Amino acid sequence: MTYNTKFLLTLIGIFLVVFALCAINPVDRSAWLLENVLMFLLIIGLFASYKKFRLSKTSYFCIFLFLCFHEIGSHYTYSKVPYNDWTEAIFGTPLNDWFGWERNHYDRFLHLSYGLLFAYPIREVFLRIVRVKGFWGYFLPLDLTLSTSVIYELIEWGAAMYFGGDLGMAYLGTQGDVWDAHKDMALAGLGAMITMCVVAFINWRWQRDFAREWNNSLTPRSANPETF
Repeated sequence: MTYNTKFLLTLIGIFLVVFALCAINPVDRSAWLLENVLMFLLIIGLFASYKKFRLSKTSYFCIFLFLCFHEIGSHYTYSKVPYNDWTEAIFGTPLNDWFGWERNHYDRFLHLSYGLLFAYPIREVFLRIVRVKGFWGYFLPLDLTLSTSVIYELIEWGAAMYFGGDLGMAYLGTQGDVWDAHKDMALAGLGAMITMCVVAFINWRWQRDFAREWNNSLTPRSANPETF
């Protein structure tokens, strides 16, 4: 068994423990099932593509972290995650009091985490399959992160309209904020931008041909437009 295989099996083992604990008596079983549909599809896709396209350890670790955060949110439903109780028990003060927040912000944290943690795996896919270079290797992961965030918000809206009632509201999780979807998408974009800026800075410092590759990626291959 290789080191990479052991690393991946360790992540799978830890996630299964987290998943099992969060699956026990969730606050709302119907909401828990609904919240985990896309997660199940993602995991199926990762297993199905493993033999032909294996991601790096960094990418798998990023996905693992996000899924663990997601399972915590789905257990309580995002708007009821008791992070204030946790911080009060540890530090003596609820987290919301530190920043003057009034709503539960765990859902916002997850959207930010989506951008922070998924931009890197998305970049790896673009680099290895589409073989983009330079500017496009940083812009396209940001672009796809934002577009998938928009798609998720549309799915969330559609599911809330279809199921309606308490289940629909629990899944939508706006907590009375009419701009909730806009803020969630903005946070996903911000997270992706932070990750891409960090990656770009690292490559700028240690990749010798960084500037040349960046310039070449923005240079037209032909002065004439394509004809059809």
